[in-house]
Amino acid sequence: MHVRVQSWFPFTVDICFKDGASLAKYYSHFLHHAIRSFASPDVLRFLGKRVHETTGKVAANFHGQLTTSLKHRAEGIRIRHSLNGNWLKMYDKEGQVLRVETTINHPEQFKVYRATESDPEQKLCWHRLRLGVADLWRRAQICEAANRRYLEALASVTGKSPLHQEALGVCRAIFVQGKRYRALNPWTAEDGRLLEAISRGEFALGGLRNRDLRSLLYPAKATSKVQQRRQAAAITRRLALLRAHGVLRKVGGTHRYQLSPRGRRVLTALLAPRNADVDQLTKIAA
Repeated sequence: MHVRVQSWFPFTVDICFKDGASLAKYYSHFLHHAIRSFASPDVLRFLGKRVHETTGKVAANFHGQLTTSLKHRAEGIRIRHSLNGNWLKMYDKEGQVLRVETTINHPEQFKVYRATESDPEQKLCWHRLRLGVADLWRRAQICEAANRRYLEALASVTGKSPLHQEALGVCRAIFVQGKRYRALNPWTAEDGRLLEAISRGEFALGGLRNRDLRSLLYPAKATSKVQQRRQAAAITRRLALLRAHGVLRKVGGTHRYQLSPRGRRVLTALLAPRNADVDQLTKIAA
């Protein structure tokens, strides 16, 4: 497999497979995952836009247009996520190349940290991105980051790996440095809420903290400091449990945690059937 990055616009990342069969083995899974799993907050995150910190949903003051479309073309199948005229798309080019591409048609929707031409002191501050060549470097940064986030989100798709292979490790008790950690059970209300909380899109960029999980798992505000300490201790134990199973990793020098590559695959395997429709699963099984 060979990766080639094109630095002009649209900014693309090409992943070359050794033959068409190797790409076809995964591409249908990529498309299915992108259509079923990537909601509006995910697309906003891919393009560097913020979502609501508490709910993880699109902010109430967002008035743009966000769409996802799928088209069959002569050269392959293309999926495109559009946000106010800018888009992020993926397609199988020439049957052997997986291409992820970000195109910025309206740069004014993004920011660049620079000085204004009329400022003699050249003080730096955030301005709207310009269409000319002066801000090409910033457009490259935005597009490269969007492609990287999209590919990282697709990394949880593992082709035809059976569900039990991905879930087996976390669905049984383990011992780490002589200490026993219980199994995770996504079908219970407690573990289901925990797994859904750590998989929220707003934590993909900056990671999550103890207090972030507390606000989600204990929405009612603690009435005393004793109750606050008990809730914080309970979250600390859950974070330790997720780290022991390899789902989370700690960001060095901080109090933040991020999903590990294995954690992304595990969450995909566990949460997809948890939220699936019974009738759809029955048709698939048939």
